[in-house]
Amino acid sequence: MNHLKHLDWPFFEDRHRALASELDAWCATHLAHGAVDHEDVDASCKALVKALGAGGWLRHAVAGEGEAIDTRAICLLRETLARHDGLADFAFAMQGLGSGAISLMGTPAQREAYLPRVARGEALAAFALSEPEAGSDVAAMQCAAREDGDHYVLDGQKTWISNGGIADFYVVFARTGEAPGSRGISAFIVDAGLPGFEIAERIDVIAPHPLATLRFTNCCVPKSAMVGAPGEGFKVAMRTLDVFRTSVAAAALGFARRALEEGLTQSKERAMFGATLADLPLTQAKLADMACTVDSSALLVYRAAWERDQGRTITREAAMAKLMATEGAQRVIDAAVQLHGGRGVRRGEIVESLYREIRALRIYEGASEVQQLIIGRDLLKNG
Repeated sequence: MNHLKHLDWPFFEDRHRALASELDAWCATHLAHGAVDHEDVDASCKALVKALGAGGWLRHAVAGEGEAIDTRAICLLRETLARHDGLADFAFAMQGLGSGAISLMGTPAQREAYLPRVARGEALAAFALSEPEAGSDVAAMQCAAREDGDHYVLDGQKTWISNGGIADFYVVFARTGEAPGSRGISAFIVDAGLPGFEIAERIDVIAPHPLATLRFTNCCVPKSAMVGAPGEGFKVAMRTLDVFRTSVAAAALGFARRALEEGLTQSKERAMFGATLADLPLTQAKLADMACTVDSSALLVYRAAWERDQGRTITREAAMAKLMATEGAQRVIDAAVQLHGGRGVRRGEIVESLYREIRALRIYEGASEVQQLIIGRDLLKNG
């Protein structure tokens, strides 16, 4: 099965095709299944960030001075990494998401201080938006920052923060009160180790990734650490998520492609009733459904990425891509597990790890139900 066939689509330029092919070859050497030990997840993430930085891949996750973020490149990179290794995709994505606000709306001094280190894999980044009572509903945010001379003082909690506990800096969103609801939120760069900032809890999940709850108690950050203007935090967050929400869909697509490949191989090799599993009409129908889901998801993902790279607003398109690709990947991976029979649920099998990896993507950066609301509201507003 040619997993690079879609690179011929008109969404891409030659530089995108070359980028995806080069990364695929790099992954085959550096991320072969079983080649990376993920027993110590923190250490693995740090090692993967260093490797991705040394390979030159992380520079695509950040924007240099005067550059725009290439959404198609990010999506192709995430799809390729996810197809090879879920934790490698996570490591890449968090460098982009964690520094995305600085890439999009940071001052020249902020960009110079953080982005080159992120791109080289020398500094780990994190995006701290969610709270115990404010996940999908950002306007319910309680973490607050009060002005105090040349500083802001942060108090409150953040939770489900990826790279929590290992990041060198966090882009933290807090209520500054310029206006009610989402209009009174600002964004701040908070370096790890600042007095008043602590990791309150590490969170263990079904597909191990570094996650944590953060606590701020009279944590002082300089006014120069604010990203964007006071009260622009919601705008900063949404602009960042608009870029990386599409890339979540691309990661799901990578997982789905790998599941389809594994399902095809298993179907051809597994003996069944004097023939192979692939000879059964039910298997052929299942594989057809899997293939249709993969291609339809890919079309939505790269339509959204292409639209954004043309400078267009993609709120609806990104939501469609994220909804359909993540939900579709769940179905494709489930089908691949079913084709493997008992092997499919054995720890260490590729489809078993994919089954654990995909589940969170239907929740983070906007749960599927939130994407449905975004699409429905946009349709009602804009037709």
